[in-house]
Amino acid sequence: MPETSQTTSTVVPTLPSPSAQAERLIELGVHEIAELSTADLRSFAETAEAAEASRDGEGALLAVHPDRAPASALAPLLRLDGKPGFVVTDMADVDLFAPLDGAAPPDAPLYLVSGLDRGDRMANWSPDEALPALATEGRTPLLLTEGIHWVMQLPAVLERNRCFMTIGSRLRKADGALDARTPAIWISNGTGRDGRERRNAPKVGWCWAGNRHTWLGFASATGRWGR
Repeated sequence: MPETSQTTSTVVPTLPSPSAQAERLIELGVHEIAELSTADLRSFAETAEAAEASRDGEGALLAVHPDRAPASALAPLLRLDGKPGFVVTDMADVDLFAPLDGAAPPDAPLYLVSGLDRGDRMANWSPDEALPALATEGRTPLLLTEGIHWVMQLPAVLERNRCFMTIGSRLRKADGALDARTPAIWISNGTGRDGRERRNAPKVGWCWAGNRHTWLGFASATGRWGR
């Protein structure tokens, strides 16, 4: 197990209120993707604000269930440096990456994710090393769609050399074993198949489960809860 990184983490901005997040999702058309009315979204957000006040007070992420709003539909809504997000070409099966046991969201169209952390301290860990460590800490790894929601609300969450993996989402092969790819969200350098026009764009891609990367942390949360 590698040592926890001593690199000073950049302070990530606080999430806006659930109502403000709901308006952002409406502005981006996420409610239409999820086949939800604006009234449904706003009503959930209002209820969430009242519930949030009785919890940790640190703010929570308003998320749409991945069955309603898959990663392939959400990624193009991301924006950095005026450029839209994209999914790498060799991840055409991105929507088949499903929650691991213990990381499943509530069985509801909308839910909240509390206690978000980008996981900078685990930079240069592999997913295979980070997953059990997070479990020991009582934390749950973010799903890919949750990570996308986070960046939609706070683009500043993605920084050069401080991006993150979302290892709560994994693909299972026909024999039940996990595919070795683990999803991540980072900033494109505009090289290779990304294309120069995508330099500085938010990118949904993958890394091998056994590999370490100095510029990728492991996003996690303290829990998920619904209405």
